[in-house]
Amino acid sequence: MTTIDDLVALVPPPTEPVDARGDWHEVEAALGLALPADFKALIERYGLGQFVDHITPLTPFGAHGLLIERAQGLLGRERPFREKYPAECPYPFYPEPGGLLEWAGTDNGDALCWLTEGEPDDWRVVVWNPRAVAYDEHEAGAARFLHGWLGGRISTRILSDEFRQAGLWFEPFRVREHVTLTLSDSALPYDERLRILREALAPTEHRGGYEDEDGDRQDHFAATHLGWRLTYASDFDHQILAAFPPEDEQRARVTLYDTARRMGCRVLSATTRLGEPVWT
Repeated sequence: MTTIDDLVALVPPPTEPVDARGDWHEVEAALGLALPADFKALIERYGLGQFVDHITPLTPFGAHGLLIERAQGLLGRERPFREKYPAECPYPFYPEPGGLLEWAGTDNGDALCWLTEGEPDDWRVVVWNPRAVAYDEHEAGAARFLHGWLGGRISTRILSDEFRQAGLWFEPFRVREHVTLTLSDSALPYDERLRILREALAPTEHRGGYEDEDGDRQDHFAATHLGWRLTYASDFDHQILAAFPPEDEQRARVTLYDTARRMGCRVLSATTRLGEPVWT
């Protein structure tokens, strides 16, 4: 039987997890439900962050209390749709008896839920895509599902396998600034530009990417010692997308501008994630 120790062996947790500890009795009282033991262990070992930059367990602790926040709004969000399209909603929603209760989310807007029937340690996982109104039920709890999906032993039509193809990791939450540099063209080939960028930020770890049929690419990587995350892209615009701790802003500006020059590029613009100009 899969345990939290199996998941830890597959994907090492952070040494200092974020928002990982608190009063579980208060959480369960707020929800009116006892929670599975494997989920409590999951939160205490990993805390707030993401598996493979995609799946975020909802810790009930910290400033936002994500588990309770999502739970309290679930039925209100889904009731209007269910009233209009009852056949599209095969499960009840928390706090209805046996209803779906979200314990993790994805960057694509999918929800990993429990079907809260029976004893908490027997709850099954339902992967739910609200956009496509698709549900995928599994005979597994939270830790067993994560271990199986990350290890390639559990598949679901909702979660894309591409997120685990670059390797397995857990990234603890950290406040980061986001800046996008739009670059001019370069005479250097793409692979050479990418090599220069990664060497400037070494050591780095590959975090996935893709290449379309026209040869346009995105490459994601982490600058591990810096705590930066980057994407180098040529698919829509020629860009470097950088996320870094706020205290590193000046270092990021100097490093990325200098590296763009060595890549044979001019920086045409630098903008925040909201499209506002910076570093002018």
